[in-house]
Amino acid sequence: MPGLILASTSPRRKQILEDLGLPFECIPPGIDEEAVVHGAELTPADGALVLARAKARKVSNREGRGLVIGADTVVVDGSCVLGKPRDEEDARRMLRRLSGSLHTVMTAVVVVDARRGCEVAEVCQTEVKMKSLSPEVVEAYIATGECWDKAGSYAIQGRGGLLVEKIRGSHSCVVGFPIHVLDRLFAHLGYSIWHFML
Repeated sequence: MPGLILASTSPRRKQILEDLGLPFECIPPGIDEEAVVHGAELTPADGALVLARAKARKVSNREGRGLVIGADTVVVDGSCVLGKPRDEEDARRMLRRLSGSLHTVMTAVVVVDARRGCEVAEVCQTEVKMKSLSPEVVEAYIATGECWDKAGSYAIQGRGGLLVEKIRGSHSCVVGFPIHVLDRLFAHLGYSIWHFML
């Protein structure tokens, strides 16, 4: 049975694998995300997929072993992709934009079987309805510091869950690591995710 490698520095993705009871290594891919997609005209889903694939392949090529998992999440409001906030004003702008509206969270997952030289991928989409946020709530949430390093400037698994009215789809997709997709990708490669837990 190959070992599992998470090509990520995300504490949320690490926590999800730990909660599943999966033994794994966490190896940062060390890629420049902006450089990977710079100049490319990609749909939001394709952009997330390109980045997830770049992360998994980089670690797979470097390590040459294991099942290497890469993931990337984007928040899409209409035709606008909301990335991670640059500063407080950027976070404020995103939260105001999402306030009272429906947006889509897309998480791409790629699994590379380094030994066999094959890979599988899938993009999960979930619709999120944000509550109408007062200026006071926006400021209070930014003050928590939770918005940093989060696509769309919120974390549904934390205090950001108070900002959300409802979702349609996978909660773990919004967190950034849809576990039902991971299970399906392992199966496509001929593995049962349950065998890794034993």
